[in-house]
Amino acid sequence: MHVLGVDIGTSSSKGVLVSLDGTVKRSAVREHAVDRPGPGRFEMDGGLWWREFTELARELGQDAEIGAVGVSGMGPCVLLADAEDEPVRPAILYGVDTRSTGQVERLERELGAAEIRRRGGSDLSSQAAGPKIAWVAEEEPDAYVRARRLYMPSSWLMRRLTGAYLLDHHSASQCTPLYDVGRLDWHRPWADAVAPGIELPPLRWPGERAGTITRRAAAETGLPEGVPVTTGTIDAWAEALSVGAHNAGDLMLMYGTTMFLIHTAAEHRTWPGLWGTVGATPGTYNLAGGMATSGAITTWLRDLVGADYAELLREAEESGVGANGLLMLPYFAGERTPVMDPRARGVIAGLTLSHTRGDLYRAALEATGFAVRHNIETLRAAGGDIRRIVAVGGGTRGPWTQIVSDVTGMPQEVRVTSIGASYGSALLAAGLVGEADVDAWNPVSRVIDPRPEAVAAYRELYPLYLQLYPSTVSLAHGLADRQHR
Repeated sequence: MHVLGVDIGTSSSKGVLVSLDGTVKRSAVREHAVDRPGPGRFEMDGGLWWREFTELARELGQDAEIGAVGVSGMGPCVLLADAEDEPVRPAILYGVDTRSTGQVERLERELGAAEIRRRGGSDLSSQAAGPKIAWVAEEEPDAYVRARRLYMPSSWLMRRLTGAYLLDHHSASQCTPLYDVGRLDWHRPWADAVAPGIELPPLRWPGERAGTITRRAAAETGLPEGVPVTTGTIDAWAEALSVGAHNAGDLMLMYGTTMFLIHTAAEHRTWPGLWGTVGATPGTYNLAGGMATSGAITTWLRDLVGADYAELLREAEESGVGANGLLMLPYFAGERTPVMDPRARGVIAGLTLSHTRGDLYRAALEATGFAVRHNIETLRAAGGDIRRIVAVGGGTRGPWTQIVSDVTGMPQEVRVTSIGASYGSALLAAGLVGEADVDAWNPVSRVIDPRPEAVAAYRELYPLYLQLYPSTVSLAHGLADRQHR
């Protein structure tokens, strides 16, 4: 027997067929592009999510006995659908989409910024789903008047597979200010004010049984009717589960198009500049952070200079620690935590005619390390007790992780399988047909220890990195305003 795990990501949908001992038997990917209809706007056709799921299911499930299906996806996203479950507009993506800054400011005035953080766990920002819903209501009333339900990628797949309209608690806790973290339920007064007319879904925990595959879904996907489907969650939290980074004291670093950090604790905490959410498992809470860009910058550079990754990585290694005196501020799409500034912009400081593309690529990798350290220091200031770091995602295969360990001065564990959220979704699916122990499924394969000489060099550079943002923020804001005209 096997389980199927599928994740809908920013740049691709990924699926894995996994045996009940955790062995990946097959994997497949469907790449896709994000629509950018304007500055600060990132959207995707919700219909694409289902089409790619059906393709992955047919490819991976062929001639295999499927016992359960798990799903996950990027988030928090806002896909509003009408009473017939037809999307009323394209889905608005997570914090990379910054169109709702006006709604954030209005809701803070009306509801109170401190009260939003107390009840919802986080400061209101463009990451949250609530202001995005309010933006549709205010800016696209013709679409909003038809909206009846709220979906994210995982809940959209659950609906299409089982007919169940559900959302997991963790995803709901990123719908600030609609969810009360203390009560573990929707806060109806604010939900009615921010999302009038929207039927909010019942809530379950990731991994709970959402339902079974319907006859119609079976015909579309090739999966057997009656197979159980998990309640899914947001990709970063599925990734944390895939590498066992979901216990108190753990910090997960997700290396991808963006960088995500999740610190798990046994008690609820709030802190300015971080997201406080409920965890992926009952009784846990998270302080989380996220960069708007990380791998996206290296992809941008690759495309800009017309080289492949292997060439650039070799040249970045030759550049050496400190990128020959370059420092990069990686705010190329604004920044999420801890500065929470959608109008922030990227900066490359120290350029001379002697610098090479390898220096630029090295500076981009180091910028991620500095930004991770900035988030880790903020987590510690919030009372976070980080005892272990686990790295996951496609970026763990190169030198990126070594640079991050050198900048932060902290070791990172890498598990045997770093496929990510699709593997975590498969792990949750396995729990529906038996017991799945992540340490047995996915043991630690290596530990990346910081190198003392590099740690010392980055310790000198880090204060300079911290100066880049406050030194350039007014200029960046002025340019950002011009870009939005």
